[in-house]
Amino acid sequence: MELMPDLIRLESISRTFGAVVALDGVTLSLPPGRIGVLGPNGAGKSTLLKLLMGLLPPTGGSGFVLDQPLGGDNDTAANWRLRQLIGFMPEADALVPGLTGVEYVALAGELYGMSRRQAQRRAHEVLSYLELEEARYRRVEQYSAGMKQRVKLAQALVHDPPVLLLDEPTSGLDPAGRDAMLRLVGELGTDHGKSVLLSTHLLADVQAVCERVVIIAGGKVRGVGEVHELLAVRADRFKLRVQGEADGFRAQLTARGVAVLGEQNGEWQIRVPAGWANAEFFRLAEAHAVTVRSLRRDDETLEEVFLKSVG
Repeated sequence: MELMPDLIRLESISRTFGAVVALDGVTLSLPPGRIGVLGPNGAGKSTLLKLLMGLLPPTGGSGFVLDQPLGGDNDTAANWRLRQLIGFMPEADALVPGLTGVEYVALAGELYGMSRRQAQRRAHEVLSYLELEEARYRRVEQYSAGMKQRVKLAQALVHDPPVLLLDEPTSGLDPAGRDAMLRLVGELGTDHGKSVLLSTHLLADVQAVCERVVIIAGGKVRGVGEVHELLAVRADRFKLRVQGEADGFRAQLTARGVAVLGEQNGEWQIRVPAGWANAEFFRLAEAHAVTVRSLRRDDETLEEVFLKSVG
């Protein structure tokens, strides 16, 4: 059985702009799938995407996308092969005023090497899939923010690449538009077999659609893992809300080794000792005439993982 190549394999990749270090010795191996590239603004995310596209050569190190080596300044053949594998949705609008939606997407197809007839046919198909069929003959500068994001996604899909690089795809969208975009990105991975690199500073976007996450800050990789593993359940941590005069109840919890780590909006964050039985909460509450209103496990959030990684 033939093994599927890594989606991305980087070895000590660096990129500098004069004295500014945008990427600093990045070593990374990622399987195909839906991957979030998460980091604050200025972390090096966009530089990484440009390297993977062949738009920038690395200053040092080597890398591959689906076993295709990253090109350099003069390696036009390698860069061309990379762009056949990749569909890129930039953060900036990058639209061509005066073109209709279908003309803009067909132009992208021709730039990817498709014949004019193929590009026009695929442009209609992709715009229909992205629910822009009725707007395809309108000029792109007349599109709403949500329509502009979709037509940018359409030009990335027109040549049916196996890999999508999406740079802040929900930028500028209202909540409904953001949810719709994330649903489309998820479907492209689960229903159409696309590998997706979703570059964003929004933790919720990664948590909504990605299987794995790469955390970047200061040009370095600070953490890599599957989302469900990073969001590990902490078996000894709970959030507890009670009603009534709780001083005696709280004192009894502390005496039995339960630590109250904090309180927010009337909810206690607590850590229990080894061997603790949750029935004790209710027994002690009854003994002190208070009511347990809620008791839930305190799972770690992606925000907590992120802050630990970049802290």
